[in-house]
Amino acid sequence: MRRTLWLRRRNNDSPRPAGRGIARGLRRGGTFARRLVLEPLPPIRLRRRNALSAETLAELNEVEEAAVKEPAGDELAPPAPIRLLPGEATVARRIQFAIVNGCTVTSIALGMTAMILASRGPEMVKWAALCLLGSVLMDALDGPLARRFGVASPFGLQMDSLADMCSFGIATPIVVYQWLHGDAPVAVVAAACGLVAICAAIRLARFNVSPKDGRFFSGVPTTMAAAVLVIATVLIPQPTEAIVPTLGLALVVAALALLMVSSFPYVKLGQLRKLPPVLWILPACGALLDLQATFVIVVGLYLISGPLLWVKHRRADAASAGTAA
Repeated sequence: MRRTLWLRRRNNDSPRPAGRGIARGLRRGGTFARRLVLEPLPPIRLRRRNALSAETLAELNEVEEAAVKEPAGDELAPPAPIRLLPGEATVARRIQFAIVNGCTVTSIALGMTAMILASRGPEMVKWAALCLLGSVLMDALDGPLARRFGVASPFGLQMDSLADMCSFGIATPIVVYQWLHGDAPVAVVAAACGLVAICAAIRLARFNVSPKDGRFFSGVPTTMAAAVLVIATVLIPQPTEAIVPTLGLALVVAALALLMVSSFPYVKLGQLRKLPPVLWILPACGALLDLQATFVIVVGLYLISGPLLWVKHRRADAASAGTAA
């Protein structure tokens, strides 16, 4: 019986109409829907398109390499949480780890308290500055304690940077603004305090990715700059009583912010212990006579030492290059 062209079948006894070429494959293997449902699909392996090169992997530490390493199986394993405490997680080490990070958290809490107190008016600025001095003390404790207990970790490093930004990059400019804005142009004081926040963020980010030097800081540390500002706030409750005019204090704040992001080498405080004892006696005697003037002189000498050391190193490098030539 001759098949007709592609027409609709009238009943089940009617012959199957001659269809297109694809109809033969469908008749041999069943309908496309049946093959799609019944035949199992081959397993699909997900590939990471952001695979790192061997050179990049060689520059990573153990924690970072474990976080980005691709599993060997056909399917990607779910990401595993990174341990915050490296090494053996004994009860004693966990307590030590909690003490170290408790200092960092306390610094954040004191910085937040300082912002709340400063927002209540100029009469609370002194108490806010005392809270920030507590933050400086906590920041000075967490690093040495972590190294002494052997619980230093990348988590602690990042936590310390965030705490420094909260207490010294945000709370300190707010306290300084509340201290100066009544006796100086608001625009100048706001610009100087905003510059402190911006330079603190740049300084902390640069510190995390830069190689460390055991003798010198590259620029004024954020903690030291904040300590200078809050001690000045405590020693000089009324900016009009300062040695320099209030507008000059705002310019000093801006200059201190720029020194944080400079490349001038500043001696670390641990190296100052090697100074002759007479250099410690003179500031102590001066503080008994005039505390404010002694503070200004000591801070000024330290800030000037950075550019002087930079010029000395540049001359030494130029002399060595000339000798080699």
